Amino acid sequence: MSHFIDRRLNGKNKSTVNRQRFLKRYKSQLKRSVADAVNKRSITDIDSGERVGIPSKDISEPVFHHGKGGVRDMVHPGNKDFVTGDRIRRPEGGGGDGSGQGKAGKGGKGDDDFVFELSREEFMDLLFDDLELPNLVRNQLMGTTEFKTVRAGYSTDGSPSNIDVVRSLKGAIARRTAIGAPLRARARELEEEVQTLLDSGIEETDPRVREIREEIDRLRTRIAALPFIDTFDLRYQSFTKLPEPTSKAVMVCIMDVSGSMDQVRKNLAKRFFILLYLFLQRNYDKIDVVFIRHHTIAQEVDEQEFFYSRETGGTVVSSALNLAYDVLKERYDSSVWNIYAAQASDGDNWDSDSTVCRDLLVEKLMPLMRYFAYVEITPRQHQSLWYAYQEVRATHRHFAMQEIDGAEDIFPVFRELFRRQEA
Repeated sequence: MSHFIDRRLNGKNKSTVNRQRFLKRYKSQLKRSVADAVNKRSITDIDSGERVGIPSKDISEPVFHHGKGGVRDMVHPGNKDFVTGDRIRRPEGGGGDGSGQGKAGKGGKGDDDFVFELSREEFMDLLFDDLELPNLVRNQLMGTTEFKTVRAGYSTDGSPSNIDVVRSLKGAIARRTAIGAPLRARARELEEEVQTLLDSGIEETDPRVREIREEIDRLRTRIAALPFIDTFDLRYQSFTKLPEPTSKAVMVCIMDVSGSMDQVRKNLAKRFFILLYLFLQRNYDKIDVVFIRHHTIAQEVDEQEFFYSRETGGTVVSSALNLAYDVLKERYDSSVWNIYAAQASDGDNWDSDSTVCRDLLVEKLMPLMRYFAYVEITPRQHQSLWYAYQEVRATHRHFAMQEIDGAEDIFPVFRELFRRQEA
C-alpha cells in the first residue's frame, strides 16, 4: 500500500504523523539497526538516540504527475546495443548506480544511504518492542490507590467543560416543540376560522376578524418568546471512578561480583541489568527493584552501588539466594506481588554450593516466583552451577537460562528471555 507525504505548509503536526508512518514503514530495518547499536554502546549511553542508515532506493515516494499514458517502447538516438523489445538485465550482485552494496556507477556518481535520526523515545520504543514480563497477573484490588475513570451517562449539573452540546441542543429542541405545540395548534385553528369568515363574505375590517387576528399575533409572539436554549436543557457528561485491579511486581536482580568475574564479564553483566532496568522503568509504572550483589557474602544495595561498587571476593551463590528469599518473605507477599528474579554469574561456585542453590530454588524460591531468568557469562565450558540449574529448569517451566559469550549476545538473549508470550 502506498502512502503519500503531506508537504503542505503550516500543517498542524503533519510532520509527526509522517514521522510515525515512516517508523512503521521501515520498522524492521530500524529494529536491526537498534539491535546493532545496543551491542556497540557503552554502559552509560545505552539509552540515547541513534542515527540509522536506510538504502536510498527504499525511500522513494509515490507522486502524482502527468504521464504519457499507455505502453510505449522506444529506442533513443545514439543507441548501438539495443533494439525495440530488448530486455535489460539487472546488474549482477544487486549493484546499481551508486548506493547500497553494489559498485559505483560508470559515471562515478551515486546516492548515499538515507540517514534517519531516532530520538531517545523512538529508540527505546523499538528497543523494547514485543517484550514483557512473563506470567504477569493483575492480582489485587488496590482500593483507594488506583482508579479508572469511566463514563456514567449524563447529569443536569457539572462543569462547563463537560457540557454535551449535541444532547443539550436536542433537549432544547424537544422543550420548544413540547411547549409551543398547543400555541401553534391554536394559531392554526384561528387562521382556519378567519379564512372561513372571509369566505362567507365578511370583510377584513369586521370586528370579529380583527379580534381573531390580534389573538393570532399574541400566540405567535408567545411562540417566538420561547428561549432557544435554557439552563433546563443543559446536559453534562458524567464520569465516575471505579477501582480497577492492578499489578504489583518486584524484580530481584542478583549479580555475581566475585573474583572469577573479571572486569569484562562484570561489564557484560551490568549491560544486561541496565537493559533490564530500562525495560522495567519504561514499561511498568509500579514495580519495585531489589539489587543484590554477592561474592562469598550477599548484600542488598542501592542502584548506584549495584552498578558502580568495586568490592569483590570468593563465590558462594547460595548466600545471594538466601538473602533474596529473606527479602521476599519479609517485604513481598507472593499472594499480592508478582515476583521475578534475574541472576547473572559466570557459574564458578564453591564445591557443593551449587547443589545447595538448586535445593534453595526448588524448595523456597520457585514456589514464590512468576519467572526466574539466569544468564551465565562465560566463553568456556559450563561450571557446576549451570548443571545444577538445568535440573531446576527440567521441573519448572517458569525457570529460564541462557548463555552469554560476548557483548553481541546480550540483546538477543535479553529478547529471548523476555519476549512477549503468545496468548
